[in-house]
Amino acid sequence: MPSAPLQPSESYQYLNGFNCYHESEAMPDTLPLGRNSPQRPAHGLYTEKLSGTSFTAPRSENQQTWLYRILPSVKHESFEPYLPSEDVHHIENCHMLYRPNQLRWGPTAIGESDWLHSLVPVAGAGDPKLKSGLYIYMYSASKSMPETDAFYSADGDFLIVPQEGALDLTTELGNLLVRPGEIVVVPRGIRFRVAALDELIRGYALELFQGHFQLPELGPIGSNGLANARDFQAPVARFDEDHDGSTTYQVFAKFAGELYFAEQDHTPFDVVAWHGNYYPYKYDLSRFCTINTVSYDHIDPSIFTVLTAPSDHPGTAIADFVVFPPRWAVAENTFRPPWFHRNCMSEFMGLIRGRYDARKGGANGFMPGCASLHNVMAPHGPDVETEQAASWTLDQPEKVGEGGLAFMFESCLMLGSTYNADIGRLRKEYVKESWGGFPVRFKRPRQMQTHPREA
Repeated sequence: MPSAPLQPSESYQYLNGFNCYHESEAMPDTLPLGRNSPQRPAHGLYTEKLSGTSFTAPRSENQQTWLYRILPSVKHESFEPYLPSEDVHHIENCHMLYRPNQLRWGPTAIGESDWLHSLVPVAGAGDPKLKSGLYIYMYSASKSMPETDAFYSADGDFLIVPQEGALDLTTELGNLLVRPGEIVVVPRGIRFRVAALDELIRGYALELFQGHFQLPELGPIGSNGLANARDFQAPVARFDEDHDGSTTYQVFAKFAGELYFAEQDHTPFDVVAWHGNYYPYKYDLSRFCTINTVSYDHIDPSIFTVLTAPSDHPGTAIADFVVFPPRWAVAENTFRPPWFHRNCMSEFMGLIRGRYDARKGGANGFMPGCASLHNVMAPHGPDVETEQAASWTLDQPEKVGEGGLAFMFESCLMLGSTYNADIGRLRKEYVKESWGGFPVRFKRPRQMQTHPREA
């Protein structure tokens, strides 16, 4: 039978470092020495290689991990299309609506499903079949995935941002505890199961179809700051031993935008040891080293980038994950919130807790669990209430966003949005409520001469 869920005190141990070459074994003397694929691996295990990049990718970009498992992952029945009941959302290929409007959605409703079956596609662009673009999801569930279920995406890497409720991720390479205020990335192809450690789990996810996330370049910042490599955590090896054929397991696969499932007679979480640099990892956002101005002007939000997935054009990202933590604002004679702007990038905002400093809170405002999408060249900025307060505040140091934590998925792609995201949650009065009340403050100076064309 499947192993009982491990308790935090005994299950969550980590290896530290981003994009490091790690090795871990749950039994001594499992990892082979001096080779990857011995003729007879220790303890009667099978060797399996997991490649996250092409074999001939440059050494600096190559990602791979060697697994030593009780049974090879190929031992399963044929995959079949998964067709859930009509009242259950699933992550099938969905039609995107491309709109120039500024959009806001309320929090997702509480569902009776698990994490996998509660994923609702909200926005996206591109095509997983061509390994281009991304999808953005929101989830809200009240129970764990069954202990006999596992999921993997052949389409892309999953970046999960819990907003409410802690998650226990059982992965092929070990366990990860992910609380609100932390994030987790599960790379393409790695099988995992999500258990709810609270009565409700709710949050956001981004699936990256092309490339992998990396740390942004620091440039003039220097060698330290933003998200430091040492603060990322990978799991240590841990395995289940259910291989007697008495239990049927289901492995769900997201492939080319569709969901499939296959049955097998043994646990998919049977990796006894592994070594490589292709693995799931988590990061505590409270460890982000915030960079900000100490003189004047509001600096570009790129200084808040935690992870980036670059495009082929330098300095332009398919996806940036940006966080807005509590921080000090000290700029003098400066409008401190974000300025009004139109951007060649698309911005998807989410709120984990508290209040975002450019939006009012409350029942009709930007509350935790909400989301907004400001697409390419859609004008946006602080709402009326925030602008008025910031224009007349005393020019002294202040703690911004205390108790709050907001984030942004930013992309160079024009993002579509879905009907499913709109149902019951689209705030149709968002634009009017946020920006409709701005007064005209312009006054022509009396001494200013009239323009000749106005004479």
